[in-house]
Amino acid sequence: MAKAQGWAVPLIGGISAFSRPRRKPRMGLAGNAKIIAAPAYERLLAVEPYLRRSIPILIIIFLLVVAAARFLSLLTWRDDMERDARTMLALAADSLAATLAIETAEGDNQTHRARMLIEDAARRTGSTERHVLAVTDAGFGVIASSANGQSLMGRALEDVLTGGQPLFLFGARAGVMDVTINGAPWLVSLVHVPGQDGAAVALTSRDALFAEWRRAVSLNVTLFALTAGILMVILYAYFSQAARAQAADRIYLEAHQRVDMAMVRGKCGLWDWDMVRGKMFWSRSMFDMLGYEPTEEVLSFGEVSTIIHPEDGDLFDLANRIMAREIDHVDRVFRMRHADGHWVWMRARAQVVDPQAPELHLIGIAVDVTEQRTLVQKSEAADQRLRTAIENITESFVLWDYAERLVMCNSKFQQDTGIDPSVIVAGARRRDIEALIPAYRSERRLVNASGTNNSATYERQLSDGRWLQVTELKTRDGGTVSVGTEITQLKQHQGKLVDSERRLMATIHDLSIARRAEQERTRELSELNRKYMRETERAEAANRAKSEFLANMSHELRTPLNAIIGFSEVMESGLFGPLGSERYEEYVRDICSSGSYLLGVINDILDMSKIEAGQFSVDCEEIDLCPMIRETMRVIVLQAAEKSIEVKADIPETMTLFADRRAIKQIVINLLSNAVKFTGEGGHITMRARKVGRAVTLTIEDSGCGIPPEALKKLGRPFEQVQNQFSKNHTGSGLGLAISRSLAELHGGILKIRSTEGVGTVVSVRIPTQEKRKAPAAA
Repeated sequence: MAKAQGWAVPLIGGISAFSRPRRKPRMGLAGNAKIIAAPAYERLLAVEPYLRRSIPILIIIFLLVVAAARFLSLLTWRDDMERDARTMLALAADSLAATLAIETAEGDNQTHRARMLIEDAARRTGSTERHVLAVTDAGFGVIASSANGQSLMGRALEDVLTGGQPLFLFGARAGVMDVTINGAPWLVSLVHVPGQDGAAVALTSRDALFAEWRRAVSLNVTLFALTAGILMVILYAYFSQAARAQAADRIYLEAHQRVDMAMVRGKCGLWDWDMVRGKMFWSRSMFDMLGYEPTEEVLSFGEVSTIIHPEDGDLFDLANRIMAREIDHVDRVFRMRHADGHWVWMRARAQVVDPQAPELHLIGIAVDVTEQRTLVQKSEAADQRLRTAIENITESFVLWDYAERLVMCNSKFQQDTGIDPSVIVAGARRRDIEALIPAYRSERRLVNASGTNNSATYERQLSDGRWLQVTELKTRDGGTVSVGTEITQLKQHQGKLVDSERRLMATIHDLSIARRAEQERTRELSELNRKYMRETERAEAANRAKSEFLANMSHELRTPLNAIIGFSEVMESGLFGPLGSERYEEYVRDICSSGSYLLGVINDILDMSKIEAGQFSVDCEEIDLCPMIRETMRVIVLQAAEKSIEVKADIPETMTLFADRRAIKQIVINLLSNAVKFTGEGGHITMRARKVGRAVTLTIEDSGCGIPPEALKKLGRPFEQVQNQFSKNHTGSGLGLAISRSLAELHGGILKIRSTEGVGTVVSVRIPTQEKRKAPAAA
């Protein structure tokens, strides 16, 4: 069967959303709660019915809020206008009084100057035509006024103004007062002219002052009424349209549900792919087929490839071909991941709506063909297995249909008949094929042991001498199955069957004897293995007991030696007076040196025992190598100076190592001490440190006596020392190198020795530089 080619279909939500199982209440694939297939009228009315009922109330509240806000704004504006008018009147009156006082001071008291002063004061204060400026004499009679106040000329203000008596008594201190002139409300400010009898007066009519404000109020009321009417019309149209949309969507929803139910029952779905925008719409049945939650939103192009099997094609390549107008339709079979995780085989067929349009739309249908696919695969697999089995059996096999035409046969049938394989093709007639078979030497029909009439068995000797036993069976559809088994060997060995049986029985007897002998050897080996394991366990227990004893005896061994050495040093130093004889002093020196040597040996033995007993813990930390090694070398330099040995260090200033400080220091001291011990007078020792790869290598090179090649293998073992004419006089426990090697191995490192006899020795210690690595304790 040809492999199905597939392509990806965009789906919303990404891989994490598709991995979620289906559950109630239904959720959109993006993870947010959504209303499924909401009709248009519900979306228009914000879905919930109580919102629809609250819309008229909200509109009324909106209108009241607008009206209240505008009303307060107009009241504020009116107050501002009145306040500005009072301020302007007070300023105009003060300015006119000050001007009159200045003109009087200059000796100009002529009445004809009053009008000019009034006009000048009006210009300075910015008075408008609504304001009236006037000048009175000592009896408050008007002697001059502005052009809009000519009706006041020659009249006494006390007769004109009603309710303005405080103005005449207090002047400017009375402020701007509300008065009545000819029954109309006015605002008046009166200021006495300093230094003379008379006053400056500023007046304005309330009707003229608020004329503009009243026009604005009228306009706002008109606009509000118009807005309210328009909103009422819109609200009526809104509900009318919602009612019509409800009826239309109800019809659409019923039809949509019928189509969806039909597609769900038929395991198919509709989809619409907007190629330009990379968006796709799926029907509800598409989601149901894949087990995902339906959504009314369009599906994005980039969120879908994760649910398409990677072997079933490339969605982007398909989109590019469609956009390039290479193809205008799709008919593909592919796999998509179900919400439960398994794969679903889909067959998608689609057609571009208008290939010539600038924006391409691909509309089609997808059908779940998983069952058909599974049945086809199972059928093909079964057929393939059957053909393979028939081909691989040792018997010849041939199947004829009810019309005696060839259906199938295996290669064994072709070999037995000796016919050219090109002639044996499906559909060939049986009589034509049998006519090509060479004549049999003999043929006889055997008795049917099954007693049925649907089978027959023949024994045939072919022309080349071989024997075949052919069994023919009738099938339910009237065909014939013929199976031939070669029995040539059976025929040839029938006389030898008894002898073969005897030999077989003898062989079985021999095998039984051999098996019993093998079982006995196995039991012996098992017993030897158990004895060996017991001896091994006893040896390991003894070794552990030895190591634990030495590790636990550190205090008991060190304390007496410290006392011996301490008392010897006191006697040698003569702290409490002379000993009285040189011989005693020599004995004391021998005791001190022997005790020191013994203490060093015991310390080495105890350190080695701790390592072997697993009691030596390694506490790793970040070490600055240069200061630590130089500090260690200062101890060794004193010993080297006694033999005139030059000690040099080649260590980078900034080199760190994550290891146990005490262990590294002990390694360096042991190796440098050995180098000083086996280097002759005037020799030299070089200490180097290098970082190579992921490890730090410490190298100590000396010009000592060297080590013979045959002795290198023994170095590093506990208590092993190399003795020659150069080193036989040196004392030591032979544990220094063993301890150094064990400490290096505890850090995951290694110690190597290279030496040339008579030239010198090079000892290298390689420690891995794993950051923040906790080295294991000795085991």
